Amino acid sequence: MIDLRSDTVTKPTKAMLEAMFNAEVGDNVLEHDPTVRKLELKAAEMFGMEDALFCPSGTMTNQIALNVHTVPGNEVICHRHAHIYNYEGGGAAFNSGLQIRTAGNDYGHITAEEIKPLINGWGDVHACPTGLISMENTSNKGGGTCMDLNELKAIGQLASENGLPYHMDGARLFNALVANNESPKDYGQLFDSISICLSKGLGCPVGSLLLGSHDFIVAANRVRKRFGGGMRQAGYLAAAGIYALDHHVERLAEDHARARRLEDALSNHKAVAAIKPVETNIVIFKLKEGYDAKAWMEELAKQEISIIAMSATDLRMVTHHDINDADIEEVIRRIQAID
Repeated sequence: MIDLRSDTVTKPTKAMLEAMFNAEVGDNVLEHDPTVRKLELKAAEMFGMEDALFCPSGTMTNQIALNVHTVPGNEVICHRHAHIYNYEGGGAAFNSGLQIRTAGNDYGHITAEEIKPLINGWGDVHACPTGLISMENTSNKGGGTCMDLNELKAIGQLASENGLPYHMDGARLFNALVANNESPKDYGQLFDSISICLSKGLGCPVGSLLLGSHDFIVAANRVRKRFGGGMRQAGYLAAAGIYALDHHVERLAEDHARARRLEDALSNHKAVAAIKPVETNIVIFKLKEGYDAKAWMEELAKQEISIIAMSATDLRMVTHHDINDADIEEVIRRIQAID
């Protein structure tokens, strides 16, 4: 099976498993697990931030950030395709009593100009006061597209002028860093908190990190406990994260090149109406009228290729470290054979 549904389907490499097997562990709830702490400090240093917190998932790191930064009754401004809005089970409302206000185009991009009129202060009792501005880079639903760093800085300036915290959902931030030759520290000095996922492009079996100031992480640790996110001998998982940060970041460029190869092939297929610009490892394409996304999925599944439907007409393929050049050529061959 060639699995292109997501970059979350990866299996640990032999070398990663060896690092996990040899990890030094402790009880990370009663005290610091030494390998977890090593991962947290490594990530914090990488981004030039004060501290970090290891969590089971990116949904949890995002939800913790929303909870710590805001008070119930606040509003969060984000892109209309944002993960915190579309794919976290209504957690902003359920966990923290928040509502969401959105803007942005169909490619995951949003500007300071769009955000400025959405900000509400505390003066109008009829309006929900803005409590947080949250960005996502890369944009999953936008097709793996990257936010421009200068625009992120302009939005950050707007947040600062209005006394608002600024969060980055960086589930695939390393893809953006590699694609645009940016530094993690460019983001660490800009955002109050950053969530990074280890189990997508970096290929770990479990885990995300929340980065921020010392005081923010102290508060975040309490919320993680409240959310049930305390893990005991989590060093076995953290060891995978350390290995990934050391060995799996630069190779993301290979995933990007393979995604562009898929884009080139799809652009010449008679059934394809449009493809969102491929900047990283996600390929989202729309079928022409008369073609059905579900039928395409089923046909490819018969040929042992798994992809995912984003709607009745849109399909998604995601490259990752378990997919090689031969897999891509085989997928292209089989897609071209679909009538």
